[in-house]
Formats: sequence, C-alpha cells, structure tokens
Amino acid sequence: MTLAGWGMIVLFTVLFVALAKPAGAWLHALYARETLPLGSIERGFYRVAGVDPKAEQSWVGYAVSLMVFNVAGIVFLFAILKLQGLLPLNPQGFGGVETLLAFNTAVSFVTNTNWQNYGGETTLSHLSQMLGLTVQNFLSAATGIAVAFAFIRGFARRQATGIGNFWVDVTRVTIYLLLPACIVLALVYVALGVPQTFAASVTATTVEGAQQLIALGPVASQLAIKMLGTNGGGFFNVNSAHPFENPSALVNMIQMLTIFVLGAGLTLTFGKAVGNVRQGWALLAAMVVLFLIGVTVAYWAEAAGNPIHQALGLAGGNMEGKEVRFGIAATVLFAVVTTAASCGAVIGMHDSFMPLGGLVTMFNIQLGEIVVGGVGTGFYGMLIYAILAVFIAGLMVGRTPEYIGKKIEAREMKLAVIAIAILPLMILGLTAIASVTSAGLAGPLAKGPHGFSEILYAFSSAVGNNGSAFGGLTGNTAFYNLLLALGMFVGRFGVILPVLAIAGGLAAKRHIPPGAGSFPTTGLLWVGLLVAIILIVGGLTFLPSLALGPIADQAQVAAGTLL
Repeated sequence: MTLAGWGMIVLFTVLFVALAKPAGAWLHALYARETLPLGSIERGFYRVAGVDPKAEQSWVGYAVSLMVFNVAGIVFLFAILKLQGLLPLNPQGFGGVETLLAFNTAVSFVTNTNWQNYGGETTLSHLSQMLGLTVQNFLSAATGIAVAFAFIRGFARRQATGIGNFWVDVTRVTIYLLLPACIVLALVYVALGVPQTFAASVTATTVEGAQQLIALGPVASQLAIKMLGTNGGGFFNVNSAHPFENPSALVNMIQMLTIFVLGAGLTLTFGKAVGNVRQGWALLAAMVVLFLIGVTVAYWAEAAGNPIHQALGLAGGNMEGKEVRFGIAATVLFAVVTTAASCGAVIGMHDSFMPLGGLVTMFNIQLGEIVVGGVGTGFYGMLIYAILAVFIAGLMVGRTPEYIGKKIEAREMKLAVIAIAILPLMILGLTAIASVTSAGLAGPLAKGPHGFSEILYAFSSAVGNNGSAFGGLTGNTAFYNLLLALGMFVGRFGVILPVLAIAGGLAAKRHIPPGAGSFPTTGLLWVGLLVAIILIVGGLTFLPSLALGPIADQAQVAAGTLL
C-alpha cells in the first residue's frame, strides 16, 4: 500500500460525500414535484400518455404501473435485438442476436443489471446500442429512483392512501435529471477523448506496419448514463478497461464519482423529506463506513500480493488483472465502487484478484449492494436494513420499534424479511443448481474453490443486479442465459414489490413523536448498530458459501498450494 494510493481513496471519499448534498437537493426538488424549467415538455408527455399528474396511486397501482412498464421494456428490447439485421444504423452488418442471448440481454438491461454474455463491438449494431441498451439504461435508472421516492413518501406522509404516481416520477427523473446530466457528461467525455460517432471503425497502422481495425461508435453517450445510472454495460467487450471508454486517470475518477453521486444524494433527499437531515447523514455515514471497510481489506490483499510469488523471491503486489495504466490502488477502488453500487462496470478482472480481494467485491453484491448502492436500489435496501435494526433495538429496550415516527409492526417486518431473504434464496439456490448439474459445471474454467467462486459470483452479480463478471465463466449457454435471466428478474422485482408494499403501509400510519424510550437513529450508536446488523446478517447468510469459495481459495494460496 502506498501513500499516493490512500490519498486517492481519501480524495474520492471526500468528493463523493461533498457531492451528495447538491445531488440530494436536486433529487428532493424532483421528489417534491417542484415547478422546474421544461415544465411544458413535462406536461406534454402527460397529455400524450393520458396521465393525470395530480392523481395519486396506491402501492398496488404503483407496482402494477411499474411492472407493466418494465415488462414492455423487455419485449421492446428483445424485438430490437432479434430484428437487428433488418434495422438501420448497422454499418457492421450484424444479424439478429441469438434468441436466448437476446432474452438474457433484454432482461439484463431492463433490470439495471447489464450482465453481458457477448462482446458489444462484435455483436450489436449502433441502433441496438443506442435505441435498445442506452434507452433502457435511462429507464431502469429512473425506475430505481422512482421506487426510492415512493419509499420516502411512506415515511414522510401521514395517514395517506397514495405513495405518488409512477409515471410522474419516472418522467421527472428522466427529463430533469438523467438527460441533462448525461448530455453534459457526454460532452465532457468527448472533450477528454471518448469517441462519439456513427462510423463503424477506423483503420490504424501499427508500429510493425500492419493494418488494424479499431471499432468505433456512439460511445460517450452510452458511457455517461452507464455510470450515472449505475448500469455498467460496456460499449466494448472489455468495458471501462478499453481506452475509448476510459482514456485517462481523470476520466476514471469522474466515472467513479458519477457511479456514487445519486445513490449518496438520495440519503440526504430522505433526510430533507422527513424533516430531519441528520437521518439522511446517518444513513450515508453507515454507507461510508461499509465502503471504507471493503476498500481497506481489498487494497491490503492486492498490495500484499501472492505469498506463493513472494516465496519465489518475486516482490510486489498482485498486478494480475489490474489496469496497468492506473495501478493497484485505482483498480481496487474502482472494483469496490462498482460492486458497492449496482453498476458492474470494470477496469480490472475480479477473477485475478487475490481471493480476499475477490471476496470483498462478491460480498458487496451479496449484501444487496446497499453500500451506497445503485440509483434508488441501494437506498431502499439500506432502509430495509434500518427497519430490521430498529426492530432489534426495540426488542432491546422493550418498546414497540419505531423509525422516523412510524411504528414498525408485524406487517413491515414480514415484508422486510422477504425483501432481505429474496437475494440469498435466489443466489444460493441457483448456485446450488449450477454446482451439481453438468450444464452448470461446464461453465467455470477453473476447478475447486476458485471454480465455485466463479459460479457463486455470477449468480450474486445477476440476482444483485450488478452485472460485473468475476471472469472465467462461459456464460453464453442456454443454461446460464436462462438461469441468469431468472435471477436478474426475481432479484430486481422480488425486492421492489415488498418495498412498495412497506411504503404503502407506512404512508397510511399516523406519525408518532419520539418519546423517552425511543431509540435515537441519528447518532454514532445508531450508525454502529446499523453497520453491525448488516455485516452480521450478511455474514451469517453467505459465510458458508464464501467458505467454500474465496476463503478456501485464500487458505490454499496461503499454504502454497498450486491448482
């Protein structure tokens, strides 16, 4: 570990925490439906769609609208991919995408997972990348923020029957936040060397005099929303390790900041909405603590290097799988950021990390990516754990648990447990199926604990809607295309639906002022309890599977065992 490496990590942490306040204020303006510029455009969308912007929806109505919208998105994207060969803006002349791969990709981008069983520059036309993938990057991000808004209203409203209007929330988030921000980001990326063109490729002459064909396309526009919307799907096969997607250390830092900024900002939106900004800062503090724990462990593991190499007299950290332009610290930071958020963009190969470094990235996802998390998803995932924590605290002090003036009763706890349990149920269940079937075992290239880690990471990434790949797994098969798609769909909507149900129940409750026996939820004690509950629940749930994978792998490396 180096002073420069720690300096970069500290600088990044300070910057994203500082950006959380203005981001939270802008998000609150959208949440509160304040009048903003482009209001005539907003009203035009409602008239065309036949939506009454003043109408409130119950949690059931909100959920139905959300599901119809997203299922329609899957059908739309699937059709584009299958008909790609007949559609324009296809200078490479690519044919339609194979059916199961198209289905997997459609589910992947609509659920904000962006798992890619293909190479973008060798499979998809410019139209598929823009009208198909990039559009869903915007809409899936807007959906996540809309659910966060609905959940916030559950705590902020008193004896209400509605939690907002899904169509209004998605529209406002898209036209007032995601579109303008991404236009600015795309222009910045172009200025810093990211291509934005309809050309298919350019021919370059190498130093040996050979001719090399280099793929091009509308990269900057997709890069902007892939990071801001925590989508993560790369225009190129190697994602943000490609110099066209990530040409410099400055661009690398901007990308990491945009991954975190909206997720962090939502915590302060929450605090402002419930009338106590300290509540938002407490949630953000818990996220920062978890983030720093993860990056510290991963950086230490990678900087320490491989003991087998050290025994052979090869000094230095583990550079295998790292972005050589940026070094170990930057690669580790990017890996922790992208798995702490539901992003999935990568500049290194997690499969080549030391086992403990790979464990951190995997565990971040398995926690539900609440460590800042994706746009909306990390925030409402953290609130679910907050509900669990106040329930436990309430048992400790012998009072009915309450949070932000709302009693947490049996209904909320049952739904919270469902929301928390859906991820381990799907991750461990699908991993078990893949680990005992011939089709599943044909996927990993490695054997033993590392091969098991490749399978476990794939389903953790899919169900957690992250999309990053551990590497070393052949995923473009009928078996994995179908099971990963199932995991992505259930992992996304199996959590959203109970979250909306909780929001509806809380909105209908009356507000209870804090009393002498209320557990404070703004101080260091609360932050410590919340972090402890998250680590204990996650540890108890996934420790056995992690012991079979990266922990056993680390033990073999420490013992000098070569596979």
